[in-house]
Amino acid sequence: MIKNATLKVIEKRRSLRMYDPTPLTQEEKGTILHAAMRAPTAGAMMLYSIIEVQQQTLKDRLAETCDHQPFIATSPFVLLFLADYQRWADLYAAAGCEQRAAELGIKTRPPSEGDLVLAMMDALIAAQTAVIAAESLGIGSCYIGDITENWEIHREMFDLPQYTFPVVLLCFGRPTKRRSKLVPRFERKFIVFTDRYRRFSAEELDDVHLPFGIHSFEPRDYSNGAQNVVQMNYIRKFTADFSWEMTRSVRAMLKNWSE
Repeated sequence: MIKNATLKVIEKRRSLRMYDPTPLTQEEKGTILHAAMRAPTAGAMMLYSIIEVQQQTLKDRLAETCDHQPFIATSPFVLLFLADYQRWADLYAAAGCEQRAAELGIKTRPPSEGDLVLAMMDALIAAQTAVIAAESLGIGSCYIGDITENWEIHREMFDLPQYTFPVVLLCFGRPTKRRSKLVPRFERKFIVFTDRYRRFSAEELDDVHLPFGIHSFEPRDYSNGAQNVVQMNYIRKFTADFSWEMTRSVRAMLKNWSE
């Protein structure tokens, strides 16, 4: 494979959950935010907003509401990425867009589900760009998908209007020690297809976890009662309490967006 400095940064990146307490400098923060805002965006609309969580009380609360993860409270730089169509809805209103559209016989509408998905794309692209920029500075990070839980609490905490949607929380910081080795990835044949989607037989799926040194359906006993690694994931992740709460919370956010 081709190798260069950028690709080395991407290759070596892994989640960081233990942080040196030293604050990031304003220059480091500004560099990370600048990179995020230079990320690709739909029609140059920048359909996202970024909230820097500075107050320790807010970090402490997030450490509880985001599936009880104490390390969130120890991160010196926490960013909340929102899908945001509120800014454009306000721009449209201030510019008299609906009135002018009516005069031209153009049907109007509020922000809808398609707009939300587009804004989520923008937010995630910006977030990942911030991650790579930070990594290039020797600053690690960890994605917190659990920000999509407990929507009602987070809406109140951050004063979120109707057309905003928490997509991901990012914790940044310098590593306290040498990082552990990289987590394996599935083989490319299970992820990358040509021209059309491909499903796999049970026999083929048994090889999915080989990079982890185990067959997918290889008999093993786990503390949660699972008898193979796939069952372990199902019980630990897919049917866990946080997963049920995430589903409830996202449904509530979608309902609020569409009202």
